[in-house]
Amino acid sequence: MTLSAPIHQLKRKARLLSRAERIPLHAALDRIAAQEGYRSWSLLAAQHPGMTSVRALWPLLEPGDLVLIAGRPGQGKTLASLALLAEAMRAGRQGSFLTLEYTPADVLSRLRAIDVEPDEFAGLFDCDCSDAISADYIAARLVDAPRGSVAVIDYLQLLDQRRDTPALALQVSALKVFAREKGLVLIFISQIDRTYEGSGKPFPEIADVRLPNPLDLALFDKTCFVNRGEARFRAAA
Repeated sequence: MTLSAPIHQLKRKARLLSRAERIPLHAALDRIAAQEGYRSWSLLAAQHPGMTSVRALWPLLEPGDLVLIAGRPGQGKTLASLALLAEAMRAGRQGSFLTLEYTPADVLSRLRAIDVEPDEFAGLFDCDCSDAISADYIAARLVDAPRGSVAVIDYLQLLDQRRDTPALALQVSALKVFAREKGLVLIFISQIDRTYEGSGKPFPEIADVRLPNPLDLALFDKTCFVNRGEARFRAAA
């Protein structure tokens, strides 16, 4: 189905509608989608290329999943993860962003880059920028999170950067058990090795994930590789 305008123009139209009628942005987006012939903004985004299409992956995630979202710097992996987190919160799920990379201001800026305001999700969104983030820290923060809650961990390769934390493989294995016991979805942002850039492949693959320390990538139930703001999703066989 052909849209009446590019995605970014439709999103701007929704923002103006949200302000004019004092309705939540997600409600305005759904109304714009309805004008384009779709039942919701998520369905519209799923049918058209661009960063917002990653939001269509949300219905495919299940409690207990470990998800890997990977890409080279600047290709949209953080935005993709935040877009998924926003979809979870729109569904009423609790969302957490635990980052060893960004400041709270950085996270706010990236949320706004995908037209998400944290105020939309009062009581559902939590951002943690502690330097102490590790598997044990994450489990302690999420131990009381309701089943179906979603947490983004930014990023995989930094989890064992400190000498006092367990090996990366041990941390991810522990978090897999924790996620399944609690019924949580854990999304790990991951780097891709720079050799990918000369490969000519349209998207990275599991073999392109940068692993300075050993890790069995079969621990992840689902993967999403991003490049140039578009995403390719795969579930484990």
